[in-house]
Amino acid sequence: MRKALTIRVGRQRERGLTLVELIVTVAILSILASAAVPVARFQVKRQNERELRRDLWMMRDAIDHYKDAADMHAFQTKVDSQNYPPDLETLVKGVDVQTKKVKFLRRIPMDPMTGKAEWGLRSMQDDPDSDSYGGQSVFDVYSKSQGTALDGTKYSTW
Repeated sequence: MRKALTIRVGRQRERGLTLVELIVTVAILSILASAAVPVARFQVKRQNERELRRDLWMMRDAIDHYKDAADMHAFQTKVDSQNYPPDLETLVKGVDVQTKKVKFLRRIPMDPMTGKAEWGLRSMQDDPDSDSYGGQSVFDVYSKSQGTALDGTKYSTW
């Protein structure tokens, strides 16, 4: 018996990508990446807005605790201050209550929209939507950013 020899006709299929396959792959990846960029920007803006709200709430809470302590005569305040702190730095440095120092804020937070630890301040004597500070005491804090939030409001009105 003879063994039949099989001869392969043609070349063995080469492995790898053709230029067309490579172009299609790059095009698909480009489309997916261009769709992901706006979503990433949206997420960053949303995170910064959450941080801004948290920082404003934290400072508002510190101002309220200062006023509550002053209203209970725990320490002396200026007559025209209506028991509000004279500045944000006072909340960080603290005030002497009997034998110990009471601090209301660990640090003045950075404004995530401006990247600076500078905040707009209002006193009781200022108009509610005023952007000029009378300097008597700190009643309200707002962002100095002129940007617009995702909900359409200005950050400076928060």
